[in-house]
Parts: sequence; C-alpha cells; structure tokens
Amino acid sequence: MDMNISVFYFLAFLLCGMFIECDSWPVSNYNFVVREAPFRRLCKAKKILTVNGEFPGPTLYVHRGDTIYVNIYNQGKDNITIHWHGVKQPRNPWSDGPEYITQCPIQPGKVQVQKVIFSTEEGTLWWHAHSDWSRATVHGAIVVYPKLGTSYPFAQPYQEVPIILGEWWKTDVRKVLKEALLKGGNPRTSDAFTINGQPGDLYNCSKRGTFKLNVEHDRTYLLRVVNAAMNHILFIAISRHNLTAVGADGSYIKPFTKEYMVIGPGQALDCLLHANQELGRYYMAASAYSTGVHVEFDKTTTTAILQYSGSYPKNVAPLLPYLPSFTNTTAAFDVLGQFRSLASQDHPIFPPTNYLRTKLLFVISINAFPCLNNLCQGPNGTKLAASMNNISFAYPNVDLLQAYYYKTSEALLGESIPSNPTVVYNYTADYQDLSSELTRKGTSVKFLEYNSDVEIVFQGTSLVAGMDHPMHLHGYSFYVVGWGFGNFDTEKDPPAYNLVDPPLLNTVVVPKDGWTAVRFRADNPGVWFLHCHIERHQTWGMDTALIVMDGNQDEAKMLPPPPYMPPC
Repeated sequence: MDMNISVFYFLAFLLCGMFIECDSWPVSNYNFVVREAPFRRLCKAKKILTVNGEFPGPTLYVHRGDTIYVNIYNQGKDNITIHWHGVKQPRNPWSDGPEYITQCPIQPGKVQVQKVIFSTEEGTLWWHAHSDWSRATVHGAIVVYPKLGTSYPFAQPYQEVPIILGEWWKTDVRKVLKEALLKGGNPRTSDAFTINGQPGDLYNCSKRGTFKLNVEHDRTYLLRVVNAAMNHILFIAISRHNLTAVGADGSYIKPFTKEYMVIGPGQALDCLLHANQELGRYYMAASAYSTGVHVEFDKTTTTAILQYSGSYPKNVAPLLPYLPSFTNTTAAFDVLGQFRSLASQDHPIFPPTNYLRTKLLFVISINAFPCLNNLCQGPNGTKLAASMNNISFAYPNVDLLQAYYYKTSEALLGESIPSNPTVVYNYTADYQDLSSELTRKGTSVKFLEYNSDVEIVFQGTSLVAGMDHPMHLHGYSFYVVGWGFGNFDTEKDPPAYNLVDPPLLNTVVVPKDGWTAVRFRADNPGVWFLHCHIERHQTWGMDTALIVMDGNQDEAKMLPPPPYMPPC
C-alpha cells in the first residue's frame, strides 16, 4: 500500500477516535483517496481525477436512517469537495459539500472527515465532486436499502446493478472549462457518453471494454440508474425489453412501464428489468435529449450489452433499441410526467396543502454579458451567462455557511434574491428583446423561516437559447405538484396541482419554455444550494442559496460545526 495512503488511514482512524464519535468503525466508514489515475478511452490515454483509482468511483451501501463517516484525502493537484447528492443531512449542512457554499475546498494534501446522515431516503442516490468540473470523473452511486426488517414495495429482485451514465472528453476536462470561460461561449461538447465508465461498441477502440450485464432467463433485475453526465439529459433503453420505473431520487413511485426512460443530469432512477426474451445479446443504449436551438450537443450513442446465460450463437451482433429523436419533447415528458408517489400506508407523503408562508417565482434563463475584449463567442459577440430572477450567481471567496453561522458579516451573505422577477415579460415568446438577455452578477441568497411551507415555481424562458433545466435543491426533497408549457398562470395553474400523489424528488427537469412548481416544508436548518444540474448553466450562474433559519427548540437548530473544516 502507498505510504501516503497508509498514513491517511492512520490519521483518519485518529480523527474518528479523538475528535468525533464514529459509529461502528470500520463498518460504517469509507475511505476516499482523491488522486489521478491513467485511463484509456477512444484510442487515447490520459490521466483523470478519481476516487481510489476507480471510474466510476466506489458505490456506497447503507440502510435507511444510517450515519456513515467518509474520510476524504486529497492527493490531487487541485482543490476538491464531495457532495452527497440527495442525502438530506438533517441539521448537518457542514458535510453537504458544495465549495464556498457550505465549506471551503479540501486543498491538495489535506484530509477531511465528513459525517453523512441518512434519514428518510430509500432507493438510489449518488455522490460527486462539487468543485469546478471535477465531477466529470469523480462520482459514484449510493444504494440506500430499506431499514432492516422491512422490504421493498415490490418483489425482491434477483440482482441489483448500478448503471451510471457519464460523459467523456478526449482532452482534460479542466482544459474544457478553462477554454469555455476564456472564450465566453459554449464549452466544447463531449466526445462520448459512457455506461459504467465505458463508451461501448459504437466508438473507436472501445469494444473490448464495453460493459456487459449478464442475466438469467426469467429473472428480474433492479437497475439503479444514475445520470452523472455533465451537460445532457439522456434517453436510455434496452432492445426488446421494457423497463418498469419503481423509484426516483431515493423515493418510491407508482410503477409504470415504458420501452425507454429519460433521466436528467443529477437524477437517479430505479428500474425493474424482466429478462424474458429469447436467449441472446441485446444492446442497452443511451443518447441525448436536447432542445436548445443552435446549441451544440453530443449526438453519439453509448452502449452496453445485456447477454443471457445459456447456449446460443455468440457471434451475432446485438440489436439496438429504439431511442426517441434528440429533440422529442413529447417522448421525454411522456416519461417524466408519469412520476407519482406511492402515497401508501407504508410510504405516506406530506405535501404542503394549506397556508403557504413563502411563494417564490424564480425565472431561470440563459443570458449574456457584454464582452470586454471583443473576442467572446456568445451570441452577437457577448459572453454567455445564466441567472435566476436576473441575478447571475457569483461564488464568494468565503464559505457562506460559516459566514452565516458565525455572523461574521452580513455583507458576506450577498443580496436577497427577489421572490418574484423584477421585470415581467412574455418569458416564452418566440422573439425577445435583446436587452432582456443582459443580466448582472451577484451572490444571491433567500432566507426562509424554519418550518414554513414553501412553494417555488421555476419559470423557463426563451432568452438566448431556451432549453430544459434540471433544477436540484440540496438538503431537501420536494414535491413536484405541477408543470406545464408556456408561462405559469397564477390563477389557472394552481387549481390543477397534484396534491394527492406528487412525486418526491431532489432534481426536477423544468421543460423548455415551460414551468414546474415544487413544494416543501423548510424543516432542515442550514445553508442549501439550489442550482441547475447542467454543469455549464451552473458555472454561468443559474444558482442561489436558500438559508433556512433555526427554529426555537434545540432539535430545530443546526448542529454545531465539526472540529475541523478546511480553511479558505
């Protein structure tokens, strides 16, 4: 074992023994060594950032309500943070992970122990880096089993398989980001999509590594699908096999069966696969769903192979499945619109239905800044940006959570994002005034009273390049009570909300030129990031932070910070 890693494990053990109370060491603990490792894809070798030298990274296995400790040692060249996507972390924003929101990054050569508290989540979640674009290769699945003594609300599958969808660039992803920020235009598109780290048969130099899912005839498999892609919503299907969705984002949903599924960046989907076709080999495939006009996207298709055990000709080429066309919005929302919570006695739901103390309308849009050097590649020579209520989020150079907790300076918390757009216009019109595209920078936050019932309506726009936006809220799951195309109507749309069995998600795809309404109770005090999970949109500023204030009782207050937090 590498001497540095050995020292890390020893130090992590001391930290757990001396400074924090670690449950059941080492059973409930994981060690993440962030380091570069060589990988070869698409005929070209390069070093990528990994956890423990794995791509994708290790899968974490827990039961509902567990608490684990993850010891993170940064052996890379750059700062890093890790986010536990979909884990609510009750009262514990200290380990949520987004850099400069809840912590300063872990510097090279430094160690951080993170306490990860699971509560009501059950199903598939994931973890990923939350600093610059490191998550392109630093990510992995989280499997949350039911509490011991309980079971799934469906028959026990024969086997469970994580299916992680990703993106691959031939060049260093840090270079992709740097180039995009310098030129002010869209970043170069990825060279491939991947399934469990492999591009698949349709790319050069890739057949040997194609991921293979071995199945027994007439068995049922639970596929735990995660979209870890950076900038693409994806269709996924398996030739001649249906998929039955039974869970999303760590919550169960009413089962529905489709020939294909669609999954946004940041989302996790639990699907049952019944291996009921004749013995043979069948392609699993994934390709993009993209609706932005004149927006370049990756038009390739990644594949894996589902292969039955038994005797049959192995040299017959697998069949490709049907995947909808890249721009087929009807096909995408025919899936996304079917999500419904179980809302059963064993899995009840509690969507806010009465008095809503806080109603927010967040207009989310692609924007532009004037270019200072006349070399920018955005529309009409501008620099591309993104915003919420016309504020393009500017990352602070301090940790917002510590600034709030220690009350060091109100100025460090930035400005309050308006509860409604300051300029009202036809958000989804075919033609927009060019002046509407301009936005401004700001570190925006929104304070919420503890235990208040909150509704957020995300309103998309046609500015610059209207497209779908997967919006993700840290620290919470929310009920998706309504969605539609066009402009949200405050009089006509709320009466049609689904308050009976709305899905409970942490990431929701807001349709192009449309809107989505979500509700939740602000019962988790802390600073929680809210952002688009298309990475370039987050980088451009489609973000804000919700600050949920402490309640009066001790159990309604944030936990105190751990003994060590990385310095800025």
